[in-house]
Amino acid sequence: MSAVIAHPGEPLHDHAHGAPHGWRRWVYATNHKDIGTLYLLFSLTMLMIGGVLALLIRLELFQPGLQFVNPELFNQLTTMHGLIMVFGAIMPAFVGFANWMIPLQIGAPDMAFARMNNLSFWLLIPAALMLVSSFFMPGGAPAAGWTLYAPLTLQMGPSMDAGIFAMHIMGASSIMGSINIIVTILNMRAPGMTLMKMPLFCWTWLITAYLLIAVMPVLAGAITMTLTDRHFGTSFFNPGGGGDPVMYQHIFWFFGHPEVYIMILPAFGIVSAIIPAFARKRLFGYTSMVYATASIAILSFIVWAHHMFTTGMPVTGQLFFMYATMLIAVPTGVKIFNWVATMWRGSMTFETPMLFSVGFLFVFTMGGFTGLILAMAPIDIQLQDTYYVVAHFHYVLVAGSLFAMFAGFYYWSPKWTGVMYNETRGKIHFWGSLVFFNITFFPMHFLGLAGMPRRYADYPMQFADFNMLASIGALGFGLMQVYFLAFVVLPCMRGKGAPAAQQPWDGAEGLEWEVPSPAPFHTFEHPPKLNASATKVIG
Repeated sequence: MSAVIAHPGEPLHDHAHGAPHGWRRWVYATNHKDIGTLYLLFSLTMLMIGGVLALLIRLELFQPGLQFVNPELFNQLTTMHGLIMVFGAIMPAFVGFANWMIPLQIGAPDMAFARMNNLSFWLLIPAALMLVSSFFMPGGAPAAGWTLYAPLTLQMGPSMDAGIFAMHIMGASSIMGSINIIVTILNMRAPGMTLMKMPLFCWTWLITAYLLIAVMPVLAGAITMTLTDRHFGTSFFNPGGGGDPVMYQHIFWFFGHPEVYIMILPAFGIVSAIIPAFARKRLFGYTSMVYATASIAILSFIVWAHHMFTTGMPVTGQLFFMYATMLIAVPTGVKIFNWVATMWRGSMTFETPMLFSVGFLFVFTMGGFTGLILAMAPIDIQLQDTYYVVAHFHYVLVAGSLFAMFAGFYYWSPKWTGVMYNETRGKIHFWGSLVFFNITFFPMHFLGLAGMPRRYADYPMQFADFNMLASIGALGFGLMQVYFLAFVVLPCMRGKGAPAAQQPWDGAEGLEWEVPSPAPFHTFEHPPKLNASATKVIG
């Protein structure tokens, strides 16, 4: 059954034609698959750099006292770890998944704006270099926390300007990528694929792209105001000139909270593709999943100040943000219910993609519950800026976004590379990651409840045992990702492994499984003709 349907009397196209070779293929890439690969390799590189910074943080916190780094460098490490992981690892990886999978899933020949797609990737390289090289600038890297709060940002050295410039470039890249995704999904779907027949991954990315376009300019505004405060005599956030540092927090978190959902909604889409495939059932409640995703996106704009309960907010404001935050748990709960209902009485098997998806479900739900606890203003005031908050958002971001990415890699990599990954190695990666992740971050809940503040390079003796445990777990978790890179990713990229079938998972549905493995350089040169469910090509 061919993925590309020839018009009557017209021969089928040779898919391999026009594939450039050598370095030009990558520098001038306009093919969505090549650009997706570049994004994924870039994000993997940044994940490793951010991971090294995390291990340096945990090395310092292994025992009380100052061991290896001074408090200034410690604050630089925490700031750069956050910035690199959020803007360099998580977001570009999901854009890589979008580039690879959206055209395949909707039957489009490529992304809508191929050259803009190339530019949006290559902007990331100078931005990342600028960010990482800030360690070597006078005064060291930015040390104001990843939130870049004023007035700290007004007191930093020249690296702060480099950081702001890097964020601007990354923001421009995100906006261009989002425009591309929106136009591709709305204009280039195969005939017969209505919006409500699209795979959920395309839906989650469509909504995410709108979120990005809405909030990246807000971040750009906040950091530009910081820049003018630093160099051009304005006083937006400088109390000495009548400015208000709390205003920065409002502007930043109006970006920052939708940003949290920008980093998790595509993960929901990946998991919504994998769980039905390995439960061998259709996704339970597809329509409600679409509406829940849209609801989360809309509600994300009205909860920003739950990060700010300790800034002197009036009680009325605290109540509003408290109830709005609890409300956002409802559509999230709908999603979790639907995933569990999809698995209920399904013919489940537990290959690595399914293991990571179930692991995601379990640990992300725990992270959601700790977030619900933090939504309550009286409790949040006690736990503000403690390790409880660190534990909460790592449960959501690492076990949420990162585990879903691993699941997506194991699920779709046979289509990308043409070879099957080693199942045993995949399972070692999953169980090692799950165990070490919990050893690292679960004790942090207790540290936070006991009052240990985050971003401190030293701590009193009563916090020593849990910190030692967390540092051992972090080392194990980091080594598992090195194992993943060396023993799973590199062999797949080199083509070492059993050849992958066109349809390696017997329960998977979707147009991406209608093309050979590995996916040819050009796919769907003519729009595929779809059956009623929009999951198969009729040929």
